[in-house]
Amino acid sequence: MSIRVILVDDHPVVRAGLKSVIDAPDHIAVIGEAGSGEEALTIVDELDPDVVLCDLRLGEGIDGIEVTKRLRARQNPPAVLILTTFDLDSEIIAAINAGASGYLLKDIDPGDISTAIEKAAKGETYMPPEISSKVFAAMRNPSPKLTRRERDVVRLLATGASNAQIAQELFVTEATVKSHLVNVFTKLGVDSRARAIRVAEDQGLV
Repeated sequence: MSIRVILVDDHPVVRAGLKSVIDAPDHIAVIGEAGSGEEALTIVDELDPDVVLCDLRLGEGIDGIEVTKRLRARQNPPAVLILTTFDLDSEIIAAINAGASGYLLKDIDPGDISTAIEKAAKGETYMPPEISSKVFAAMRNPSPKLTRRERDVVRLLATGASNAQIAQELFVTEATVKSHLVNVFTKLGVDSRARAIRVAEDQGLV
């Protein structure tokens, strides 16, 4: 019996390339594709796959980590593999905490994608050595600690407030807010406001 796979990526060209690779082995079949996180949730309901191969960043809407979390919370969940170009420690840990069976980078050997799918379908995990080393390093080191003011900044970020609005709320200058944001991004290992909010929430820092 074939392992039934759904691809989730917001770039059609990437999905086409992945499909050609994944469909090569006779025992693995791509049965559906989704271009957004919301579409992924719907198509999983319709097709009941064994494995979902999901990009981390999916444009507007929910991202791959949220897709993983929602799918794994279901009664009979599919395994989820994250396939991405991003290897930030915080995102790897967030994906694993959400229930992902593996975290793969898009420069991975095609044969290793098939191996990861096979393992995920069996309820096992798969991570390349470079990703495993990041996970172990993160486990050895405690979560970053944000100062009270940095937590305030992230809390206001989550409301959609601009730097000017945050400065007004906290009675500080915009330059001070920018300085706090630099510290937050560095501590959390992120490169955007949205990722800072997500990682801080996932790690219980705010």
